[in-house]
Amino acid sequence: MSSELISTAEPIDMNLRRAQTLIDNITHVLQAIKRAAPHRQIRLVAISKLKPASDILALHNSRDITKHDSHFGENYFQELVEKAATLPQDINWHFTGTLQSNKCKALASIPNLWAVESLDTIKKADALEKGRAALRKTNNSVDVLRIFLQVNTSNEESKSGCQPSEVPDIASHIIKSCPSLQFKGLMTIGAIARSKQPDVPNEDFILLRETRDNLTKHLGWEEDQLELSMGMSDDYLPAIEQGATNVRVGTTIFGERPKKQDAKVKEDAAT
Repeated sequence: MSSELISTAEPIDMNLRRAQTLIDNITHVLQAIKRAAPHRQIRLVAISKLKPASDILALHNSRDITKHDSHFGENYFQELVEKAATLPQDINWHFTGTLQSNKCKALASIPNLWAVESLDTIKKADALEKGRAALRKTNNSVDVLRIFLQVNTSNEESKSGCQPSEVPDIASHIIKSCPSLQFKGLMTIGAIARSKQPDVPNEDFILLRETRDNLTKHLGWEEDQLELSMGMSDDYLPAIEQGATNVRVGTTIFGERPKKQDAKVKEDAAT
């Protein structure tokens, strides 16, 4: 995706009908979350990858109506860089895609990057620490960067993430050696087929919860000190049943995504 797609000096075109559809969709999701967990605080991260900045702006501008806290997630480094530079600085960005070591320092330099949800090695933690520490030296208003460890609970080769057995060492390193990072919890993508078996809890969600429980014992923490990021459009409600505190919902809010090569941060102006 080329940086020619955006210019911070140009306004973002917004379609009112599209904006209302997005508001209706995210309201439906938020209501479903509230019904599933009326006495718990569940964070909704709206996954906006491959969607135009105008979609995000429409939802951000309607937050007084929807009561969404403007947490948005992106999977691709360059797309996040461009959107973060174009959109309001009070948006809370989450990076949820595969994390590359050579992008970590630049990624952590995005001031309103709220969390990285896909960390899986100590090396990448150190690179994120370096980038965030440098940013905070020049701007003391920048917050620490929250970190979720991605755990490959389904043991699929196609998915990133560390093994459950690796979690204690990585988590301990972040806590002890990365003062510009805040260890927030664990994340899994899991196998969607496991959420479609009727009356059978998704074993990926169970394993992530058990990994969290074991980790809190190892650290001497309370269970509620660590979050669980699990559940997407097709399975966020079952994930909440299994203890999710952070759900990542994309297509249910934004609709089907275009192919990556066809995506634009800024849509062509309406004619």
